[in-house]
Amino acid sequence: MIVSEQKPFEEILRMLKGKDRVFLVGCGDCATACKSGGLEQLAEMDKLLNAQGKQVVGQAVPDSTCVAAKLKSELSRHMPQLRQAEAVVVCSCGLGVQAVKDNDRFNLLVVPGCNSIAATVMDAQGNFLEKCSLCGQCLLGTTGGTCPMSLCPKGLLNGPCGGMNKGKCELDDQRDCAWVLIYRELEKRSQLDMFKKINPPRDFSKTRKPYKKTMIRTSASG
Repeated sequence: MIVSEQKPFEEILRMLKGKDRVFLVGCGDCATACKSGGLEQLAEMDKLLNAQGKQVVGQAVPDSTCVAAKLKSELSRHMPQLRQAEAVVVCSCGLGVQAVKDNDRFNLLVVPGCNSIAATVMDAQGNFLEKCSLCGQCLLGTTGGTCPMSLCPKGLLNGPCGGMNKGKCELDDQRDCAWVLIYRELEKRSQLDMFKKINPPRDFSKTRKPYKKTMIRTSASG
């Protein structure tokens, strides 16, 4: 789940300077879940833009804006409105914004309506919790299922820092130290030998930018 939040409306207006006819795109997946780009948010954006003299010529909420097949299918239903537009405001994470730009047939100005915050899981109460940093070198098998890259504000890979106090993080005394959580879990599983393992420095080549993976599709034979 990619958490996003809407940009300040004044920033969106600045990006739309000189463009009066706007098409809105949301996302039926992550942005709807975190209330930054669902149907309700697009309706509110429509009202705000109209109040500033902008004409919203149409809007679409693909099931997943970052998935090209779903995006194209939804946008194809709105070709007449897109032809009228001068700009598209995409209320989703940055992946959705770039997907819309990549699939734009009319050379429109494509601008973000949201800021992307983090990759998270959603708990049973509907809270978004960042638990993965997408580092390309997962340590969860040796850290008891707790990610130090994400849950330690310093991203330490080898045990708690000197500022840890009574099991709490020095930067937030209401937050459990990630490495204390790791220690307790490994102790419970009789795997404290893993705690003594020295992890090497992060290998940033694992997350060289931009990432691309080519999927090889094979057709059924015979």
